[in-house]
Amino acid sequence: MANSNGLGVTRRGLLGVFAATVVAAAPTYSNAFGLLRGAGDIRRIRMYSGRTGESLDTIYWIEGEYIPEVLKEINHFMRDWRSNDRTNIDARTIDIMAAAHNLMDVSEPYMLLSGYRSPATNAMLRSKSRGVARNSLHMKGQAADLRLKSRSVGQMARAAEACASGGVGRYSRSNFVHMDCGPVRHWGG
Repeated sequence: MANSNGLGVTRRGLLGVFAATVVAAAPTYSNAFGLLRGAGDIRRIRMYSGRTGESLDTIYWIEGEYIPEVLKEINHFMRDWRSNDRTNIDARTIDIMAAAHNLMDVSEPYMLLSGYRSPATNAMLRSKSRGVARNSLHMKGQAADLRLKSRSVGQMARAAEACASGGVGRYSRSNFVHMDCGPVRHWGG
């Protein structure tokens, strides 16, 4: 929707133009509370996939609003890379990932190991590992398996657990943390 000045400038457009500046100046609130501890007035997610070679560094929420176009990009990025199937990733999962990332005060992007999983992919993985749930939240777009080189599994898990907003699984032998927006619980070692 164009501004009445005829320049075609929208509020969302202006926010997008200034987003990079805001990101650079945004403080980290490591002692904040609630679902989005540390998320600030904007929400940003940084990830890369060793499987596809893709990377994502984007602001997906500004001033109380999710940016639908960016959520679509995240859906594509977090797709089942084996089948290329995708679903809508639950924004609560993205929020937990972003808040945990901010709590760790790290600039390194997450390595995404697994986002959405099609039922066929989940069944295949389940046949190879007892650690894969039959009704995994990955199949609903509500979970992600993540790794950081600069942080331990314990550090990542503690940051996600501090959000008190979903499930956190520690997979120390495989060096990753599972984060989801399901019931608050934790497991693993």
